[in-house]
Amino acid sequence: MEMYVLNRNYEKIAIVDTYESLLWVDRYNKPGEFEIYTPVAEFALKYPVTNNYLQINDSEHTMIIEDTSIESNVETGNHIKIVGRSLESILDRRIIWAQTNIEGNLQNGIKRLINENIISPSIADRRISNFIFEDSTDETITSLTMNNQFTGDNLLDAVTTLCDLHEIGFKITLNDSGQFVFKLYSGVDKSYRQETRPYVVFKPSFENIINSNYSEKHSTEKTITLVAGEGDGSARRTRTVGSGSGLDRKEIYTDARDIQKEEGMSDATYNAKLDERGEANLKENKIEKSFDGECETTRMYVYGRDFELGDCVQVANEYGMESPTRVVEYIWSSSSTGTISYPTFEALEYEEGT
Repeated sequence: MEMYVLNRNYEKIAIVDTYESLLWVDRYNKPGEFEIYTPVAEFALKYPVTNNYLQINDSEHTMIIEDTSIESNVETGNHIKIVGRSLESILDRRIIWAQTNIEGNLQNGIKRLINENIISPSIADRRISNFIFEDSTDETITSLTMNNQFTGDNLLDAVTTLCDLHEIGFKITLNDSGQFVFKLYSGVDKSYRQETRPYVVFKPSFENIINSNYSEKHSTEKTITLVAGEGDGSARRTRTVGSGSGLDRKEIYTDARDIQKEEGMSDATYNAKLDERGEANLKENKIEKSFDGECETTRMYVYGRDFELGDCVQVANEYGMESPTRVVEYIWSSSSTGTISYPTFEALEYEEGT
């Protein structure tokens, strides 16, 4: 698998086609990552320097080279390890500088956060001149709403939390004009929970699962949260979000003191902001179900043709465990033994008949 090295002007300056191992991971609503491990050579020291970029033909994502390390060994020789994250990590370089209240359309809210902290900030040094926002016309995106207050939050954390809460993705791609293009998107449902599109199904009887791992983690689950907002002692504003009783009630505390009731803000609006913070915390502490493993994605169902990152597909294993799952990662792994590629799935909450 060939990689292209791009300089700070986004010009291709080298092709990397020899290495001991390469791992390249694209993700739905988080930054992807890569790792190259190879003997130290002239190109490795000359070209893949920190803040240069990498691309591969199979992915629309561009990686930023962030860290390099050299290992010296008299027996195996000197090796260099190069790692980094995809362009989505640019959001990690900014915080939400001023207290920001957002109510209404989700896409417009995220656009405001990016405009005020990257595209057109009040502090000129915070601006990234080639960063643009591309509006989605997908009704799945445009119909979503939010009610949040941010104060000093890391911008990547804020966007990731919002997208995860609403089960949508985001990506930053590099266009032909050298611009970083931010866009929200939503995967397409091709699982058994819908009947309008052709199914995409991975299961042993279809001979398109080479190996699989299923995990179900209930220890992480919380069902109800006490959200504490502004104020002190008995005057502190609190909300209860979630439900459950007896052994099925699993509680967690959400400190939302940073959410302040500004002048003119109604109690209903303030409570809605506390509720959304609580819902986000519960979302982060849900039952974790996942399918991963190596799937055959070049014949029956081809990645990029039959399904994409973020799509919902049906996955089953040999023990009858079956679920609609979302493609949350796609991984390319290359070494001296060959190149393999496969998705990672996250099981979705689903009840028959819904």
